[in-house]
Amino acid sequence: MHFSTIRCLLFNSNSVRQLSDVHFFGVILSYEHRPSLEAFYVKKALDLTRRADTTVQVVQVFRPFEKDGQKMLGNSEVTLRPGMSGGEMDAALERAWFAAQFVSNPWYPLPAGVQEPFRADAGGFAGRPLAGSLKTMTEALFAADTSDEVFLNSAEVFMRRNSTRILTSAGADVGWEQTDVWGEYVCQCPGPVDVETYHQFSYRAPETEALTAAAAHALDMTKARAQAKTAPRTGTYTLVLEREQMRELLGYYVDRSGSAMIYQKYSPFRLGDAVQGEAVSGDRLTMSLKSTEPYTDFGAPMADRPLLDRGVLKTIHGGARFGHYLGVEPTGHYRAVTVSTGDAPMEALTAGPCLHAVSFSDFQMDAFSGHFGGELRLGFLHENGTVTPVTGGSVNGSILDVQGTMTFSRERYRSADYDGPLAVRIEGVQVAGA
Repeated sequence: MHFSTIRCLLFNSNSVRQLSDVHFFGVILSYEHRPSLEAFYVKKALDLTRRADTTVQVVQVFRPFEKDGQKMLGNSEVTLRPGMSGGEMDAALERAWFAAQFVSNPWYPLPAGVQEPFRADAGGFAGRPLAGSLKTMTEALFAADTSDEVFLNSAEVFMRRNSTRILTSAGADVGWEQTDVWGEYVCQCPGPVDVETYHQFSYRAPETEALTAAAAHALDMTKARAQAKTAPRTGTYTLVLEREQMRELLGYYVDRSGSAMIYQKYSPFRLGDAVQGEAVSGDRLTMSLKSTEPYTDFGAPMADRPLLDRGVLKTIHGGARFGHYLGVEPTGHYRAVTVSTGDAPMEALTAGPCLHAVSFSDFQMDAFSGHFGGELRLGFLHENGTVTPVTGGSVNGSILDVQGTMTFSRERYRSADYDGPLAVRIEGVQVAGA
């Protein structure tokens, strides 16, 4: 294997400098500059603000070698701190080069990227100071707090403008800017039982109406949680899941269609498979992978891609290594999904006997087994024409058992990484309760 000599351009917050020549087969350099603003509130009063300005420089080095007559490609990663001298950087890179020989991956080519001008932020926060954007989102959060009966007792809001540049020895030179907002808040209802509930949010645009609506819903559910006294009875239920649980549940299909899981035989998914099962009496899933960054981590353009079309797998996604092993295009890594809604209104999903699970202590989906579940913090039990708030107990099920009966709402729910049905109704889920 021929060794090429490349020159790494490494950046810090003050200047661009060149290191001495380093002999590597390949290098991927990722540089990120992250100015951010943070605000902390006690009730509606601003308690503390904090600014941060960080720079992260990560270099991946790749080293080819042979092992037992087979071509291999090892890799290692090193983080370079701003302020390091040229000698310190060279030494860190040489250590990474040495470490790469102990990673025995079958050989694969490094994808060629593109060279394009830097992309300025084109999102809803573009051109706006972080302080002004943070104020807008904070006002949207507290707009829902209008009662002394249930209120926000604390909140934290974070704004970050991330500038990224990727350089590779395969020819990529790309960069872009993106602004994100995220945060967390605690709702409190003092009576009849003093209850606090924890909530999070995350957006890539000034979704003020969505944030106000989410906070209002959280306050309403906290009030309902204060009324809940008992757990549902142990048994088998028709279950309705909503909001944050939707991204977790449907993440099963995203994870199982990843090239790493398929190559390592953790997933049996293949292109063209009916991965939702053959017998579907509910809604057939149509999902898309949403690109939240314009480029992959190796500097190639990233695009939205169809994942499922009425339950049939259309895309295997992932990075360069496992894509090469499977003989599929390396797409980059996706975090966000868009899901088609169903035809049923929310009222229809909760009609008839069911357990409408609103919040959990920690709802989880195991992509390896298909098992999902969590400890119920708040639910509404619909039976005999009444609706009763319940708390406690746990939900346990397998998506392999219920995926054919899933019925999705026509109402939508949107967050930073999910845009799809507000809720889903599934049959035959086990609940351990009273």
